[in-house]
Amino acid sequence: MKEVGFIGLGSMGVPMVQNLLKEGFRVKVYNRTPEKASGLVEAGAQQVYHPSEAAAAGGIVITMVSNDQALQEVTHAFADQLGAGGVHLSMSTVSPETSRQLALYHQERGSEYVASPVFGRPEAAAAQKLFILSSGPREAKERVQPLQEALGQRVFDISEEPGGANVIKLGGNFMIMAAMEAMAEAFNLAEKSGIDRNLAAEVYASTLFNCTVYQGYGKMIAGKAFEPAGFQLGLGLKDCNLVLQEANSLQTPMPLASLLHDRLLASAAKGRAQQDWSALARIALEEAGLE
Repeated sequence: MKEVGFIGLGSMGVPMVQNLLKEGFRVKVYNRTPEKASGLVEAGAQQVYHPSEAAAAGGIVITMVSNDQALQEVTHAFADQLGAGGVHLSMSTVSPETSRQLALYHQERGSEYVASPVFGRPEAAAAQKLFILSSGPREAKERVQPLQEALGQRVFDISEEPGGANVIKLGGNFMIMAAMEAMAEAFNLAEKSGIDRNLAAEVYASTLFNCTVYQGYGKMIAGKAFEPAGFQLGLGLKDCNLVLQEANSLQTPMPLASLLHDRLLASAAKGRAQQDWSALARIALEEAGLE
């Protein structure tokens, strides 16, 4: 239980590995760009140079990669080595269908798959304040729970259906996007009425919308501060595409998601894919003549 493989050392993966090391886990780390592992090696992690080397037979491998394709590629690279009795704890934001397919792929090899995407930006990951979703076979979820608890402040058991956690994660990300668009429009209304948009953000985040999303993103959107990126706009566009893909498959109209998709797509076309995803607010600023 104290040995684990970890694949994906981006802005979320690095602080997550740091917390696992702090909690006494022995961690083998793999990343396509090996240089990103240097600080973790100094902190006690063992670096490996192929995904299969991160997997021990019957052990646990955590993945935190950028998209569905990357997850499928690394899974195919280590699943045979993980083998019977192993568990793949997938913490990436991917489509529910990808999780279902990978769950079957592992089942054929005697291993199990737990979908476990998270809510929280890199600073929350560093502070062990992530909210962690979990779906998959009951015994596998129980086995990985100590790892999840080492990484976050609460674990939500969603379902035994492997795509369940991904549905909730995508729905949450959609709601964040919707909140950011609403803030952008309300702050523009205040500014064009001669009211400090930062004051408007403070009022809303202190009263009607006293919550993490409005407090954090409210400051960024009010201050028109979209760099550095905690979560890149290009990844937000990827998630919005996944939301609409799942909605289409279930014949569930999501007209607001379609609007947000167009905001994100236009932003990416304007060269903003590397900015924070709150930069979708810049379209509303331009339309209001404020940028």
